[in-house]
Amino acid sequence: MTPNSFVAIDFETAIAHHICSVGIVTVENGEIIEEFHALIRPPNNQYNWHNVQVHGISERHTANSPNFQQIYPEIHRRLFGKMVVAHNESFDRNVLSKSLLENNLIFNDLNIASKWECTMKIYKSKGYKPAKLSNCCDLHGIELKHHDALSDARACAKLFLLAQ
Repeated sequence: MTPNSFVAIDFETAIAHHICSVGIVTVENGEIIEEFHALIRPPNNQYNWHNVQVHGISERHTANSPNFQQIYPEIHRRLFGKMVVAHNESFDRNVLSKSLLENNLIFNDLNIASKWECTMKIYKSKGYKPAKLSNCCDLHGIELKHHDALSDARACAKLFLLAQ
């Protein structure tokens, strides 16, 4: 696996680690070859009002969406054995890890690193202040609809490629 072949992922959450949206962008040989986005119904379709203010996803958007267990086979297929990149990797990795645990699924079955590549850390080390996704995208002219999981994952993939 080369640094030019990876998946970039982003989650939006409803409450704590309960996922309401996922975006996954697959990159091979430096080119985006596939994108995946899904809304996910969190447990009891409950939301924290603050999270809704951040990403705009609410109960009405996910009332008829699949739950995490239903969407997980697609996440597994796209992540299995790949290098994974996220902008704030500890957040996204913990969200996935806790969601797996809550659903009696095993993180190691994904065959991915226990820590992922983190574009926020990469750009912080390059002196970007702040190294928020929106700031990095503004500085590099990368289109971003911030807190849209697919847009965030796509922007993360582009930032990771630029950093190579």
